[in-house]
Amino acid sequence: QVQLVESGGGSVQAGGSLRLSCAASGYGDGCMAWFRQAPGKNPEGVAIMDTGVGTTYYSDSVLGRFTISRVSAKNTLYLQMNSLKPEDTGRYICAAGRRVDYRCTSSYPDFGYWGQGTQVTVSS
Repeated sequence: QVQLVESGGGSVQAGGSLRLSCAASGYGDGCMAWFRQAPGKNPEGVAIMDTGVGTTYYSDSVLGRFTISRVSAKNTLYLQMNSLKPEDTGRYICAAGRRVDYRCTSSYPDFGYWGQGTQVTVSS
């Protein structure tokens, strides 16, 4: 059974940094991602990683500021968030899923496993 447990959220002022962690169990090769969800909206894929080949994808809104990484030995996924902006506020959720046509997507229906999420609040 796949379990994903996030940690590391909190409140920070604009320009600050946070690092999120996602401890995974029962999941191996495939796609892992960080989604961001604002109240009343669908989750937005902000950082995606193909754990088999290590390729990454970032949404335009976080490109150059966020970095997704993984330590295989710990089976832990990270999201380093720098230069945070108020619009980065939301619930950040770790997800795992399948490849589509041999590639990872940023579409939330393609991810079948989800953590509970951790709240990130950025104040101006």
